[in-house]
Amino acid sequence: MGGLAVACLLAACVVTTAARAQATAQAEAAHRRAELAHLPANAAQRLFGLERMPAPGPADAIGTYTRGCLEGAVQLPADGPDWEVMRPSRDRAWGHPALILFIERLAARAARFAGWPGLLVGDIAQPRGGPMLTGHESHNLGLEADIWLTPMPSRRLSRAARDEMPAIDLVQADGLAVDPATWRPADRSLLELAAKSPGVDRIFVNAAIKKALCREAGGDRAWLRRIRPWWGHMRHFHLRLACPAGDTACRNPVPPPPPGDGCGRQLAWWFAPARLHPPPSAPIKPPISLKSLPAACAVLVRNLR
Repeated sequence: MGGLAVACLLAACVVTTAARAQATAQAEAAHRRAELAHLPANAAQRLFGLERMPAPGPADAIGTYTRGCLEGAVQLPADGPDWEVMRPSRDRAWGHPALILFIERLAARAARFAGWPGLLVGDIAQPRGGPMLTGHESHNLGLEADIWLTPMPSRRLSRAARDEMPAIDLVQADGLAVDPATWRPADRSLLELAAKSPGVDRIFVNAAIKKALCREAGGDRAWLRRIRPWWGHMRHFHLRLACPAGDTACRNPVPPPPPGDGCGRQLAWWFAPARLHPPPSAPIKPPISLKSLPAACAVLVRNLR
């Protein structure tokens, strides 16, 4: 994630947005009202955040994970044989077809090979991708998804329960280690399975979870390279796919993860007090101009209304 200066600049927004990833429907609605009250009419967050239908056409991820959009999105069904969509009132279960297929396959494989009863899927992207009105700095391309580290219950959840049910926190309050009362071998198995899957660029987890994975991994440690520590992410992991072949307008500005398993000095950096508990960010995000997105993204919200 770059050096100290870059990481600390990014910390404030990431801490806040990661903490809101599982916010209840009531809290999310209040946050949306606050954002809409201050954003100008042409802010990218407003334009993309209020869209309710995908842009027609073939699937195309345009731009970067933090400044981009999505054409030809498809919606992950709310209920699958091995998954359920959480926080449905947000309408963020849209994604690039490559990611939707990936999630469906991961859910089936997790049930079969990782001892995981089913995935609870959080935010993916908005119908046309783009900057979100609340909660995320990335998720613009429909190539990222938040997967809860809470097993799917044996009974199907109601829509109200999906909007309000809290996620399990796997990290101790001091942030130094996973909580032995909530961390399970199946958590490691799911993360290993996801990290070994073709097409994955990175998986972001809390540093304490990365520490537990480093400790528990066996002789095959190559998959740990894709598991990257980041602020928040105590209750879910953030799955990011690489740009699909053929999506020529898709850009990944971040270099590949550095060589190695990331379990030595790279990981120790995250446990300094200033990085364990960075100051919170302001609750209101500054406006994002359409000019900061690729020109093709502006077309999606200007010409298809």
